[in-house]
Amino acid sequence: MYQNTIKIRDHKNTVVIAHRGMSGLETENTAAAFIAAGNRTHYGIETDIWRTKDGKYILNHDGRSGRICEQDLVMEENTLADLRALTLMDKDGVTDRAELKLCLPEEYLKICMHYGKVCVPELKSDFTKEEIAEILKVFECYLDHTCFIAFNIHNLELVKELKPDQACEWLNTDFKPEYPEMLAAKGMGVDSHHEALSEEAIAAYHAAGVRVNAWTVDDPEVADKLIGWGIDEITSNILE
Repeated sequence: MYQNTIKIRDHKNTVVIAHRGMSGLETENTAAAFIAAGNRTHYGIETDIWRTKDGKYILNHDGRSGRICEQDLVMEENTLADLRALTLMDKDGVTDRAELKLCLPEEYLKICMHYGKVCVPELKSDFTKEEIAEILKVFECYLDHTCFIAFNIHNLELVKELKPDQACEWLNTDFKPEYPEMLAAKGMGVDSHHEALSEEAIAAYHAAGVRVNAWTVDDPEVADKLIGWGIDEITSNILE
């Protein structure tokens, strides 16, 4: 287990976002992970939002708890109360910390606000327009410091329909020449797997006015390369 973050030598103009909180040090998407990022120099803190069976919202990456919990419950098939009753495993795989719980979006937001960090919530479920409106309501006091991300671009299109000026980044795993202009027309940035990016791809996005984030970069040499190419953001489990 890591005892502390790995420091990037020279950030230049690139900012670093803590992936699922400071997940290299604390169990992902918990208050402990968010606070660990809050106490460090990260620009933003990323998380993941799912809809529960009873129409509430919970933070979890996989959509089920089994990888980080002794019980394996599916987010969309269980109630908020049942999911909140779970105690998650620590980084050593032992369930001995009562505070390691699945978080609410409101709790995540409060921690980000307390530490002055940008919120980067990934919209994981296939949300309806009404649900997107509810999520926007949660973040309404902090939308100027929030950037929504999603693989399902329709989620982001719904965000933009309701809040045309809201910062959004489309998650993807490849690069195609049509992406920069497509995203520019939608008023969105890109959050791409780092292996799909090149100096030329980043330049093409920038030429279209599209902000570029890379996930998930844990190797400082890869980070140095991306920074040299002028990337705007790096999302990492452990880099600072």
